[in-house]
Amino acid sequence: MATTTLNRTPFHAFHVDHGARMVDFAGWEMPLRYHSIIEEHRQTRRSGGLFDVSHMGRLRFCGRDARAFLDRVCTRQILGMADGQCRYSLVCNDQGGCRDDVLVYRLDEDDYLMVCNAANREKLLEHFARVKGDFVFKLDDRTLSSGMVAIQGPQVIGLLSGYSSEIASLKRFRFMRLNLMALELIISRTGYTGEDGVEVIFWAGSVLAKSIIKLLLKDVDSAGAAVKPAGLGARDTLRIEAAMPLYGHEITEAIDPLSAGLDFAVKLEKDERAGWFIGQEALQRIRKQGPKRRRVGLLLEGRRSARPAMPVFRGDAEVGSVTSGCLSPTLDRSVAMAYVDADAAQTGTALRVELARASAEAEVVDLPFYP
Repeated sequence: MATTTLNRTPFHAFHVDHGARMVDFAGWEMPLRYHSIIEEHRQTRRSGGLFDVSHMGRLRFCGRDARAFLDRVCTRQILGMADGQCRYSLVCNDQGGCRDDVLVYRLDEDDYLMVCNAANREKLLEHFARVKGDFVFKLDDRTLSSGMVAIQGPQVIGLLSGYSSEIASLKRFRFMRLNLMALELIISRTGYTGEDGVEVIFWAGSVLAKSIIKLLLKDVDSAGAAVKPAGLGARDTLRIEAAMPLYGHEITEAIDPLSAGLDFAVKLEKDERAGWFIGQEALQRIRKQGPKRRRVGLLLEGRRSARPAMPVFRGDAEVGSVTSGCLSPTLDRSVAMAYVDADAAQTGTALRVELARASAEAEVVDLPFYP
């Protein structure tokens, strides 16, 4: 039987050297955890965690129509972005469903970078090729020739500010370029954990990965290090606490961003110079009629975790299903996100989640669980 070769990030040797348990994630060999998921979660909340996110796609759009094309495929308005600004957006299909959620960086007037989910990179490349039309630009997939880490936690900005005073003054969804030992870094005040911190993109391969770790985090290997490596397991529990949607769970091709509560990332009345975007008409209809289901947060009784696809009831009527859940290490409560009928989505509504061999009373609460 043929075996599939997994992609490896520039930090693969680092993960192995530090005893990470490696798993297949979207075709990449990634660290699930190094020791305890709960401890890695708490380390990030308490001080700082280092996450390898090199598996995420990095697509460079350059040329005369780069901005106009991005306005065609993104729900967020790209026109008017300033150099050094990032914007969270969705790429939708004609029915308004989410092909992916992305971050768009404006590097220059005709030079943009898009960070997308690993599982959707090839799908997006095919989509962009289909809808390119007469737009004039060059699309360069830089994923395999670059790397990316997320460094998140309350002490991270102070630690990294030693490299540049600009890091401390970076606002949310802004980025800067920094050269360290001839390495070009893009440092953005973004992240996926609910903590302050940065994401760092570097245009170099595995040969320089060890140097990058040493540059950014000199004491990463010490017992009392302020920042320690963390894996996908902690990244998932952290993002659930922060109520951040994950593709394949809270957003899919069958789920629109308005139902997902991502209205802020949809500009239905873009400047006429930005033109229309794919999925706009469908989303206008959904906004006018109102979503049939909405993403909500649930606090569950007991300590059992709700899992994706577990049904949610209001009385005897099934009104939705769970998309993500965990026993929150920070709150020490079982929490979950779910889609439920719009009339069952009000804060305080009493619901019930059917677990594998039991049921748990639940209450609709405001998101995020962890502010």
